[in-house]
This record gives sequence, C-alpha cells and structure tokens, in this order.
Amino acid sequence: MTATADRPAQRLASGREISRSLWHELHRADPYALPTQSPEWMDALTHSGGYQDAGRLYTNQQGTHALLPLVRRTYPTGGPAILQSMPSSWGFGGLIAPSGVTPELVSGVLDDLEHSSALRVRIRPNPVHAAAWEEAAAGRAGVTAIPARAHVLDLEGGFEKVWTERMAGSTRTSVRRAEKRGVVVETDDTGRFVPVFYELLLRSFDRWARAQHEPLWLARFRGRHRDPRTKFRVIAERMGPRCRITVAWVEGRPAAAILVLRDGANAHYTRGAMDKELAAPVRANVLLHRIAIEDACRSGCRTYHMGESGSSHTLSRFKAQFGAVPVDYAEYWIERVPVHRADRALRGYVKRAIGFVDAR
Repeated sequence: MTATADRPAQRLASGREISRSLWHELHRADPYALPTQSPEWMDALTHSGGYQDAGRLYTNQQGTHALLPLVRRTYPTGGPAILQSMPSSWGFGGLIAPSGVTPELVSGVLDDLEHSSALRVRIRPNPVHAAAWEEAAAGRAGVTAIPARAHVLDLEGGFEKVWTERMAGSTRTSVRRAEKRGVVVETDDTGRFVPVFYELLLRSFDRWARAQHEPLWLARFRGRHRDPRTKFRVIAERMGPRCRITVAWVEGRPAAAILVLRDGANAHYTRGAMDKELAAPVRANVLLHRIAIEDACRSGCRTYHMGESGSSHTLSRFKAQFGAVPVDYAEYWIERVPVHRADRALRGYVKRAIGFVDAR
C-alpha cells in the first residue's frame, strides 16, 4: 500500500461516527446528490431491519470531504459482513462529493474497500458518475464490473422547455387524452397514500408474473420480500415531504400511482404501480409523470432520474417518451469468494426452467 500522505482518499470516520450535520452539508452542496444518498434514506433503510449504517467519510489531498453511504448486512449466524451502497431495491448509492467525483477519488475509495474484511462489497453508484468509476476500476483483478443502464431526464430550462422540446409529441397527446377523460390526480407527502400505492403494487406483481411466465406464488413471494408494505411506510415516515406519492383516480378508483423522492437538486422516480385495465386506456401513467416532472421543475430540480431500466426495451421506450436519455454505467462487486458468476448462472437456469420472459 502507498503511504497515507500519497493516497488519493483517506478514510476519516465510519458509520455513526460521521456527523449527521456534516452529511447534510455535503449532500446539500453536491449538485448531483440523490435522495437515496441522504441521511434520511439511511435511517429508513436501517430502520427496516437487517442493515447497519457503515458509511465512510473520506478526505483527499486537498482536504475536501467525500462520503460513501454504505450499509453492513449481518446475519444471526455470524461470519463476515456484506457491505452495500445500496442494497437491491434501495436505489443508488455511490459517492457524495461536492468537489466532484473524480477517478482519483474513486480509486482511493476502492483501495480502502478492497482492504476491508467484508466477504463482499457491492457499489451501485450514481449513473452520472459512470466514467469516473469505470476509469478507477479498470485493471483491478478483484473488482467485477456489472453493466447496467438507467434513464435520466434533464430539467434544464424549466418545464416549458421540457414539455415542448424534450417530450415526444405523442406523450403530450396522451397527457391531453388523460385530462379529457377526467383522470383525477392527487399528490401526498405524509404517507397517507401508502396503502393505496401498495394495493396497486400487489396487482402489478400479479400482472408481471403473467407477462413473464412466472408462477404466481413465486412472483408474489419475491415482490413482498423485496418490497414489503412496511418498507414504504418507513420510507414515508423517515423521508417526510421528500417522499411524494401521486395517485391517478379513474371513476373514483385508484388506477395508477408513482413514488417520487425529491431532495435538493434532483428528483428520483423510485416505484410505479397500476391497475392496467383502468390506467392504460386513459394513459394515467403518462399524466402522473407529467405532473411529477412539472413539480420537480417548479421546485428547482436539475434532473428527474427515472431509475434502472436494465435491458428492458419496454421500460426504455416508456422513459424515452418523456425525454429521458439512457445512461450506461456499472455496478461494482469486490468479492473474497467469487459468487457473482455462479449466482448469475443459477438465476439463469431457474429462469429457463420456468420459461421466464423479461416483459417489463
């Protein structure tokens, strides 16, 4: 290892040693920081059970700070911990760095993580920092890069510019159709709509199962395990006004809902759910995003992150109609025992055995 003075990033503190006031300060000062990198999100994650705050605070040679939100997953049986930023279904992690996420900074952080005692470290960075992470990870035998894709909508210029120049003409037509059909939209930031949202999510689990040729029991089990009702209740409680659930009602019945996190300069569409028979004919989902995007613009957000798209052409087309562009990035795994390849092979075998089709 290099001497401490020569390291591009030196760790100063970990976990609860990190001052929440400093975390808030760094998060507010970073124009790219996402809501899922905030202290409140960490509170929601750790309160949901199974995870402990293991964040790491760094300083570089210029004396500026950077913070890596990180959680430790431990098991009752003991053994080495697993570090994640962030866990599956908990959004993006990666570095908060008001002075910029550079390859040198990321390289120092990877040096630190590679020397941890964790069995596995998984980093899912902010997609807009993809180039810095790719350069820093290149050539590291112990780091596995897993390709991923997200979509991000630039809100520069305000809503009128987004509406007229970035959204597709067909999208504007769909919005007008929804409005003419009498779709009623309500937004709440108190958690009042969590039960409504979750009921629509349960219906979505069933719809996805049918589309993907997945056994219904398996889809429901996976969905409830990944996204239990209590998770969204806790998120709403801990994030407060930063968590906004918008519901579209058709003839008095909930047809579709989206959950959007909004904090600082960036909004993040995190989950969506619908009753397709009610929502699709009136284009309720399109109207929901139009309203959320306008709300984000009005609040001064610079981007509207639309989340992970993977290899799904359906998701990509849906997000592109609003003007969101694909951003290719990678997750990074550091493993003492190389299980990622074996895990991927096992998942592929199970999907082939049940005739799974990724239709979303």
